Amino acid sequence: MEVRAGERLDEVRSSSLDETVASLPGVQSSNFGPGVGRPIIRGLDGPRVAVLRDGLSTQDVSTVSQDHSPAIEPFLANQIDVLKGPSTLLYGSGASGGVVNVVDGRIAETPVDGFSGRAEVRVDGDDKDGNKDGNTDMFRVDAGNGSGLSIHADGVYRNQNDYDTPKGRQLNSWVDSKVGSIGASLSGDWGFVGLSASRFRDNYGNPGEPGDPSIGERGVSLKLQQDRYDLKGGLTDPWGEGSALRYSVGHTDYALTEFEGAEVGTVFTKRANEGRVKASLTFGGGWQTAFGLLGSDSTFQAIGEESFVPKTDTRSLGAFAVARNNWERVTAEFGARVDTVKYQTDIGVDRDFTPTSFSASGGFRFNEQWRLTANLDHAERAPAEEELFANGPHIATLTFEIGGADLQTEKANQAELGLNFQNAWVDAKVAAYYNRYNDFIYIVDTGGQWFNEEDNDFLPIRQWTQADATFHGFEGEATFHLANNDNGAWDLRVFGDTVRARLNDGGNLPRIAPGRFGAQLRWNAQQWRASLGATRTMKQDKVAVNETPTDGYTFVDAHLAYHVDRGSTAWEVFLDGNNLTNQDARVHTFFLKDDVMLPGRNASFGVRLFF
Repeated sequence: MEVRAGERLDEVRSSSLDETVASLPGVQSSNFGPGVGRPIIRGLDGPRVAVLRDGLSTQDVSTVSQDHSPAIEPFLANQIDVLKGPSTLLYGSGASGGVVNVVDGRIAETPVDGFSGRAEVRVDGDDKDGNKDGNTDMFRVDAGNGSGLSIHADGVYRNQNDYDTPKGRQLNSWVDSKVGSIGASLSGDWGFVGLSASRFRDNYGNPGEPGDPSIGERGVSLKLQQDRYDLKGGLTDPWGEGSALRYSVGHTDYALTEFEGAEVGTVFTKRANEGRVKASLTFGGGWQTAFGLLGSDSTFQAIGEESFVPKTDTRSLGAFAVARNNWERVTAEFGARVDTVKYQTDIGVDRDFTPTSFSASGGFRFNEQWRLTANLDHAERAPAEEELFANGPHIATLTFEIGGADLQTEKANQAELGLNFQNAWVDAKVAAYYNRYNDFIYIVDTGGQWFNEEDNDFLPIRQWTQADATFHGFEGEATFHLANNDNGAWDLRVFGDTVRARLNDGGNLPRIAPGRFGAQLRWNAQQWRASLGATRTMKQDKVAVNETPTDGYTFVDAHLAYHVDRGSTAWEVFLDGNNLTNQDARVHTFFLKDDVMLPGRNASFGVRLFF
């Protein structure tokens, strides 16, 4: 598991979750503009990567379309966990490619004594004219009486104008967000129980559909609204020492409205209930086990011009079990999971699936420095609603999308080998993996076109289909501790990742993330913290039929912070610079890469207060 927290998380926080975690090996961004995008893990994205908030799904519709933002605010995260491989088994068939879990701490699990929190004001500058380009403001407060009662409140306001690229302004790339939550809990030696309520409001433009300002035509914009209520609790040692019971329940009301200018185009709604319970026990011989259930019931509907997916009721229930043990040099873990997934649509097409997954992993420590790990797992995934039932024009991606109502369960057999090394001057880890898929689900350009009478133009036709495929890749990172003396601590981090995805019958899979490598030099000295790094994203020319290559690019980034402690409070001033060489850059995994560029040279300045 990869974890981002503390100073490292502060340095990479972005308006979108995918950009926040994109510096981790094996993780990239799908990017549909600022504030929009889902993480890509080892070349896999969409419904194969589960985006969670404290262990439960965000219950949005971000897998339906690239322009739909996940209902997650990175600036309110305590930490972000990224899981790959067999460890994803606990989170259902929709996590076969990986898990990104945002831990927000809205429900305190241990007593809070006193009053604490943080606040941040961040201003984004425009390098060409020096004017304010946007701002992000946040606060977080936790308070408690020290004997069990704790309360929490947080909020974020973000306003960003169209960003600048090396070719000029990226029209219709603005963002306006308001997010807030409250929570309360009771906790003690017995465990904890708490409630939270949150509201997510996100308005943003679709840079792929900017309109024509010269004639007063406004572009496509989106308005996201989500209200969410959570109950979470746990019992400590309910069945003896070392045992635990954890449970969580969430209810979500979600709506996403797409506007074509000032007119409502399509409204996507989702109402969902989800629950999870996990019991942990310790048996003889040192075996630690966990058993659990995860269930959800949701209704998804699209109304309007772009209602290319029918109203769908989805019910799922999963059961899982995991057992692990540690000996002097050896670790072992085994797991199994079975799910039932049922879809009912208003067009008379219903589907049932029973995906089943198994995993086995182990580790061997040669000595204090070297450790070898190996993972084997069989993972199955039920097709998602849009993969099964899509049928209509999808304006966000400028395509006519056709689902595959006869799609079968996707199955993957995966193997991974890893090596870790650690001593006083270096921390390093590398991993190689091989995934063989039966009936891999993907969307392909058919070469045909559909005439859009409203806009008097043609849309390319894309069809969801299945084929056997193979993914294999490599990822690694190392941090070298170069020096630690009166001048400060100097660290050098290097990393890289690559993935290759091919159809077994020949040809490449479309929109596969290109390889990357990079380095970052870090310096810490008392109150100062600084870093300078560069990341090279390679050209992607291993493309599918009817897909075009994408040039590579190099981003140079820098960060500087000054931290001061004042009694019970502290404050920090920071300056972040990104794409300092103003490189032309496009994201290969983006459907509209030819129309939308990544931001050019940009900087952010701000102040953080801790109390």
